[in-house]
Amino acid sequence: MIEKFLELYGNFFGKAELLSDNVTFTMKSGLQILLVIIVVIYLYMRFIKNTQAEKLVRGILFFIICAWLFSVILIALDFQILGQIAQTLLTGILFSFVIVFQPELRRFLVHLGQTKFVAKNFLFFKKDSHEQKTNVVKELTEAVKYCSRVKRGALIVIQKVEDKSFYNEVGISINADITAELILTIFFPNTPLHDGALVIYNDKILAAGVLLPLTEDPKLSWRYGTRHRAAIGASEISDSACIVVSEETGDISIAIDGILRKYEDITSFKDDLEKIIGSSEPQKVENVFMQNLLKLRKSK
Repeated sequence: MIEKFLELYGNFFGKAELLSDNVTFTMKSGLQILLVIIVVIYLYMRFIKNTQAEKLVRGILFFIICAWLFSVILIALDFQILGQIAQTLLTGILFSFVIVFQPELRRFLVHLGQTKFVAKNFLFFKKDSHEQKTNVVKELTEAVKYCSRVKRGALIVIQKVEDKSFYNEVGISINADITAELILTIFFPNTPLHDGALVIYNDKILAAGVLLPLTEDPKLSWRYGTRHRAAIGASEISDSACIVVSEETGDISIAIDGILRKYEDITSFKDDLEKIIGSSEPQKVENVFMQNLLKLRKSK
């Protein structure tokens, strides 16, 4: 039975030989299998993971694999008719997915026709990364500027290294693109998430409504409220930069390495934010963390 199974499907991925009950594939066959696996994993991670269609796609793939294995087993057991019927039905089901997923396929083809699709998704140009970071700075600056003007409290954590411990236990997972409108909506007064912190990593808002550890510095002035103490506390235990907008005064501050710096104007805030996120030109990038620390320590 095993030998017949191997005779039927031993050449599915390339030339195979039955040697001492072992199947040996050619090097070319192995490379082809590896290439297919890499392409499938990349497409899944790039276009499907963390989307609404993820569970549906996983379910479909599981069904297809099980149906294919079932048909293979039937043919190997000499149930040729049932096996061929199963394979025919599987082929028909695969074609039906084209009809079921017609809107998604249409959106994908439109996306495929965009000018910079190849550069953005396959070539990983630094220019695109720079543009992406510049857009993050722009959206954050607009949101913070508006919050400052209307005196709307805000607390934003910018992570240098993703640390899920910040929001795993307390906080609502979001995983959305960074936009000023979304940030302002989250910090709108009397909404469920407006009192917590917003956690950002790269170009994504990971979570909102996050509770941060408060600083235990006994020398900290009593004038600082909960948001400022949480920003300082979070920056003490991580490499994160924490942006704070005061609800009482509208003042904008950034906490880095346990030290809070207040900004008098939005321009200087944006300059430091560019350095923190890394959207400045390479020759202009400096260690903003150490720079701010030195300035603040000298002023004390």
